Amino acid sequence: MRDPCIVGLIPARYASSRLPGKPLALIAGKPMIQRVYERCLASTALLSVCVATDDVRIAEAVERFGGRVVMTRPDHPSGTDRVAEAAQKIEADIIVNIQGDQPFMDAAMIDEAVAPLVNDTDVDVSTLMFPIVNEDDLYNPSVVKVVTDLTGKALYFSRSLIPYPRESISHSVFEHVGLYVYRKETLLRLTRLPATTLEKVESLEQLRWLEHGLRIRVTESAVRDKEYHGFSVDTREDIERAEQMLRERE
Repeated sequence: MRDPCIVGLIPARYASSRLPGKPLALIAGKPMIQRVYERCLASTALLSVCVATDDVRIAEAVERFGGRVVMTRPDHPSGTDRVAEAAQKIEADIIVNIQGDQPFMDAAMIDEAVAPLVNDTDVDVSTLMFPIVNEDDLYNPSVVKVVTDLTGKALYFSRSLIPYPRESISHSVFEHVGLYVYRKETLLRLTRLPATTLEKVESLEQLRWLEHGLRIRVTESAVRDKEYHGFSVDTREDIERAEQMLRERE
């Protein structure tokens, strides 16, 4: 049996309420989308990488640094929908949906997330988590938490603190990392599923998948320096912080 064809797709749109043109924002002189793309190229699991965008400015920037582009419609409600359209236009068995605003992602995280789908045919979707070490993150609704069963399958994702520490029992709390891996047919199915109540309440699309019975495997990443490798850019201040982190680690 042949090895699966695994492709990384990076959804990128120009519009952003807090940082318009975010994929093209320069971090130490290099567009953020280029930094993400180059990180992906270091993955041992990916056969190829493409940027999925609806904007010619982003497409031209990607082509300038030698990257591949798949053009998509401008009206997608989420990055998952954009990735699904792009997936229909390429040859692939497994799709990795890579966040375009994490310029310092470690390629090992991609390999960690891909492994469950390659090794277990019962897994529908794979993703990652980090243990939370900053106490403020426990109560920050922007930091999404996840709990799993004993086999690593997701039980629930929430913006609230889960599990709630009703008893003084030693335990870890995990932050969900927004890196998703799906079989191509599963990805296309996800975009056809109707929205669900929990998804609407928490504004988390992965809850739709759980409510519809999909099996999501969550792996604790072994990558260290979460502050750096998990850093996301949303504002101009984040750009400044990103450049500072680069200087600190050079």
